[in-house]
Amino acid sequence: MTEVIAYTDGACSGNPGPGGWGVLMRALRGGAIIKERELSGGEADTTNNRMELMAAITALETLRQPSTITIVTDSAYVKNGVTIWIHGWKRNGWRTADKKPVKNVELWQRLDAAQAQHRVTWEWIKGHAGHPENERADELARAGMAPFKPVKT
Repeated sequence: MTEVIAYTDGACSGNPGPGGWGVLMRALRGGAIIKERELSGGEADTTNNRMELMAAITALETLRQPSTITIVTDSAYVKNGVTIWIHGWKRNGWRTADKKPVKNVELWQRLDAAQAQHRVTWEWIKGHAGHPENERADELARAGMAPFKPVKT
């Protein structure tokens, strides 16, 4: 059976400001990497949280068929949002416990729809702590942001 692991990260220069997202995806069989794919992208005016969400969304939407996937993120916002908070938001008509609209609601809805197609396990790891795959996802996020950063002269 093939297992998929996606290491995701977002980056932003200023918050809001130019931002990027990165994904390192690995397909494993018997613990051995059989395929690896790197994805990245960005936006001119965004936030770090939006880029963290886009990384996870892209990882899930890239899969062509229902899959078992582990998404590894250094974003407590994404992990807690998708595993804990989202249930209350949906019950409350996409409003928080204090009745305010959920921030980034269109991305949360997109993430919710994307994960419904798969069997997803969410893992949080500490960012910038020397985890090689997380560091690579961070590099990809920064590369995705690069075209949107102003050129220094």
